[in-house]
Amino acid sequence: VGKEKFHKSQHWGYCNNVAMLLAEDKPGIGGEPLPGQKLKPKSSVFPAELGCGAPAWLAFDKQVLSFDAYFEEEVPDKNQEPYRIRHCKIYFYLEDDTIQVLEPQVKNSGIIQGTIIRRHRIPLPSPNEDQFYTIDHFNINIEVIFYARRYKITDCDQFTKHFLRKMGFKLNPPGNCPDDPYTKERQKILDSMNPLRPYERIDTLKQFLEHDGHVLRFYCVWDDPESLFHDPRELVLHYYLSDDTIDIKEIIPVNSGRDIVPLFLRRDKLPKYAPTGLYQPGTITSRTVLNVFGNSVGNRGRYILDNRKTGAVHQEFYRDSDLKIGAVINVWGRQIMLCDCDEFTKDYYRTKYGIEDFTPVPYKALPPPKAEKPIPPYTGFGSEEDSLCSCMSLLLKPPQKDFKKFMEKDRCGLESNTLRFLAKLVTDSPIDKDRKFIICYFLSDDTISVFEHPQRNTGIIGGKFLEKGRIKKPGQELFKSEPSEYFKAQDLFIGGRVCFHGHNFLLVDADEYTINYMEKHANEFAVADTGFIFKKLKDIAEPRSQEIRQVFAAADPQHTKVIEYDPFRNLIVSITDGAFSEHEIMTLGRHYGEKEEYEMDHHFLLAKAQEQLKKNSFENFEQLSTVLVYNDREKCGVLPYETCRSICKSFKLPLSDDLLQTILTMFEDDHKQVNYKKFVDAVNWRENQIPAFHTIKLPPKNEDDWNGQPPFLPVKRIKYLPLLDDLFGKEE
Repeated sequence: VGKEKFHKSQHWGYCNNVAMLLAEDKPGIGGEPLPGQKLKPKSSVFPAELGCGAPAWLAFDKQVLSFDAYFEEEVPDKNQEPYRIRHCKIYFYLEDDTIQVLEPQVKNSGIIQGTIIRRHRIPLPSPNEDQFYTIDHFNINIEVIFYARRYKITDCDQFTKHFLRKMGFKLNPPGNCPDDPYTKERQKILDSMNPLRPYERIDTLKQFLEHDGHVLRFYCVWDDPESLFHDPRELVLHYYLSDDTIDIKEIIPVNSGRDIVPLFLRRDKLPKYAPTGLYQPGTITSRTVLNVFGNSVGNRGRYILDNRKTGAVHQEFYRDSDLKIGAVINVWGRQIMLCDCDEFTKDYYRTKYGIEDFTPVPYKALPPPKAEKPIPPYTGFGSEEDSLCSCMSLLLKPPQKDFKKFMEKDRCGLESNTLRFLAKLVTDSPIDKDRKFIICYFLSDDTISVFEHPQRNTGIIGGKFLEKGRIKKPGQELFKSEPSEYFKAQDLFIGGRVCFHGHNFLLVDADEYTINYMEKHANEFAVADTGFIFKKLKDIAEPRSQEIRQVFAAADPQHTKVIEYDPFRNLIVSITDGAFSEHEIMTLGRHYGEKEEYEMDHHFLLAKAQEQLKKNSFENFEQLSTVLVYNDREKCGVLPYETCRSICKSFKLPLSDDLLQTILTMFEDDHKQVNYKKFVDAVNWRENQIPAFHTIKLPPKNEDDWNGQPPFLPVKRIKYLPLLDDLFGKEE
């Protein structure tokens, strides 16, 4: 029998060709168990449905079983307590089978409490010290031994009970936790002891916690009768809701002659009525004590609290309910009126007391009107702004420029913020009649410059005609106190007349940027505001609606529903009797005009795009196609326009925004989806190169034809029927 037990528990093996006796849990080759060998698990084994097939460190991360336990500790050499019961918590971490034992803090225990056993794997007691505690060793109302100390588990939390039931454990009923005899005896002694002095609990903590930092603010005034000039003194009253105290601070004006003190009234409770005399220390107390025996029993007396407050001095203090706008409070004999309060105070009284009327009491005299500072007239030296700065202060400072306007209206990229007009001189001289000028208005600093267009065989040298600068309007007095008026952007428009230093100019045309800028900022330029012009035309033409319809119909004998610009202009001039400027007529014509759209050759655009890609050596077409396919989650071959544009931008395609936008639009469908495969094939200059392209033929432009038409986007034909329908309504 002894041999059989020996063979079952141990077996022979070889190490370095030497026969050695091995333990029972030694596996065979490759870690496989030997025949008849049963290996014990080294850690907790959980059912597959609990961990969902994941490893324990991932499935049970941050999941801890909590057990309530206690252990008994002997106390030698002490008669008061032969043993001590110490309560503790046992935590079992499911992720790695580690255990931690903590003891909660007990007031005045005299024991160093906290962590009893740090978190780690605890081995089983002898003779199984080669194994560790697992979840199978825990249950309710059992004992566990950690390092020779016996812990009795009495209960656990709800999560632990639920988890152990899911594991298949049958939970024992909860056990009782005994009381510590010494602690119980100490509690009896403390309960039997009477306080040495009478005690009455006055709880002010709740009010402090609810209203700490909440302060009501009132603006007050005190008419000091003893002051020399009887001037009112402004005060600020603070009421602290945390302890019902008040402090007052005085607002001392500048150069008032009064001493500056930190507080008018220090923070304390303010009595409603000032006492006739000062109370001795100890007269006003929060508690009243009665001596029961007096001096009849030696020198020792017995005191009890007087609940009826016999002989106590009662003093009323100001509360938040006593403070309101218009009320007069007594501050130690000084009558102070509450005139106003801040928003927090209004919300507080509105919420708590339902007060809605917070009309302030006027207590400040109106400030005297400021005397106007006379400005001397302009002397003629320097600019008017520079001379005006010398009158403002003793230290001369240069005039301040509108830096914000300069930053907003300065040239930025293609935005020049410069209005350019073509002008002619208004003169009877046959030589000067044909001279042409370019007037540039710079919006950043409201300056104007004039250039003369050079012409052959005129005998006049072109170039700079007027230096850049601000130009005064004519007809103003030179030496005056008021600032002069200068030409603004609103004074320049097609058909307008301006006078620059004695030279009269007629503005006959403007470039496309100027016209578009004025129409974009129609709220600043009335001549480019379609709504204003339409209202103005409707007021003039509405009484003659039938006549005007006949006039427009006569101008269109072929019934094409459009007329040329020149007849349209002449009709508007005749209807308005010259009340419309050329710019207003042009704005109306552009709004109802038939815009000519030049058909762009797709081969031309693709060839231009391929040329730019080839010049910049862009060949990442395969990577571009791969990224586009990856973003196509539905694999339908199309992507939104913005997605394709952002991907092309990420690849830094050397194409301008306008060209890229136009090419992407070429491959859009009805739902604004871009066929990215056709797009990549079209711009791939390696595989689908377009050999040549044709230029776009624009209609010839006659530079000498200055008839009031915009030079870059001419308006040739006007659709007059929409204009008549908007003016008079649709004709039946």
